[in-house]
Amino acid sequence: MRWNNLTQPSEFILLGLSSRPEDQKPLFALFLTIYLVTLVGNVLIILAIYSDSRLQTLMYFFLSSLSFADICYTTVIIPKMLVNFLSEAKTILYGECLTQMYFFLAFGNVDSYLLGAMAIDRYVAICSPFHYITIMNHKFCVLLLIISFLVPFLHSLLHVYLMNQLDFCASKNIIRHFFCDVTPMLKLACSSTFVNEIVIKIEGVPVFMIPVTSIITSYLRILIAVLKIPSAAGKYKAFSTCGSHLTVVALFYGSVGYVYFQPLSSYTVRDRIATLIYTILTPMLNPFIYSLRNKDIKQGLGKLIVRIKSQ
Repeated sequence: MRWNNLTQPSEFILLGLSSRPEDQKPLFALFLTIYLVTLVGNVLIILAIYSDSRLQTLMYFFLSSLSFADICYTTVIIPKMLVNFLSEAKTILYGECLTQMYFFLAFGNVDSYLLGAMAIDRYVAICSPFHYITIMNHKFCVLLLIISFLVPFLHSLLHVYLMNQLDFCASKNIIRHFFCDVTPMLKLACSSTFVNEIVIKIEGVPVFMIPVTSIITSYLRILIAVLKIPSAAGKYKAFSTCGSHLTVVALFYGSVGYVYFQPLSSYTVRDRIATLIYTILTPMLNPFIYSLRNKDIKQGLGKLIVRIKSQ
């Protein structure tokens, strides 16, 4: 392979989670198990929702969309990880790297926007229950879903395009991460990353903050409304409908905030570990979080499993 001193590389080396040979097979087994659990868990949630008429409501419509996004999100990352665990080269082609980055950014933000849409749904259900059907009508929900996919995919396209404009040195082709993320790749650039960093601050932060603001505003209003409920049982019932969503939000945004809200130069091994939480662990845990805390989902899953066994 021949590279110029300053050019677009034909491939990168993904350093991964560990470079020790003895760690590769155990890590392969671990992440293969996580991937299969993620696929089975989220597929079961989708099938349970669409096979049970009682679950075909707007709240579960967004949950099934979140499960679909989680399947796509992990599929962007884990299969390449598994291949690299069993490969000595651990390389990824330049085009594959940008493609992986594009879909990682897209589906990661889709998750974020769907969590924001689910917060709005909970706010309307708790604070305006008599106007729920009027406010959360079919057109509004379709609009929320379109925004949840359109904005992230356009956002991702912009950042991948800007990444493709950078020059990389032949001597700097090792990505110190387990997939092609923006921050580790910017650290490899030999040309100026000023435009990329400015766009991240001007465009990236607002795009990220839209669903965050939606979640914070919705739950502040929910909190105010719940505190006005006189009975303790009423307060518990209102809060219990939000428990699963709040748990997922805390896991997702806590780890995302830890990784991205710090200077580019400080990207460390701890950030790679934190990245595992929102890219791999959260999509795996989501079906368990929602099913364990939701009687309707548990009943829907029970009916689905009985139907599968009978067939």
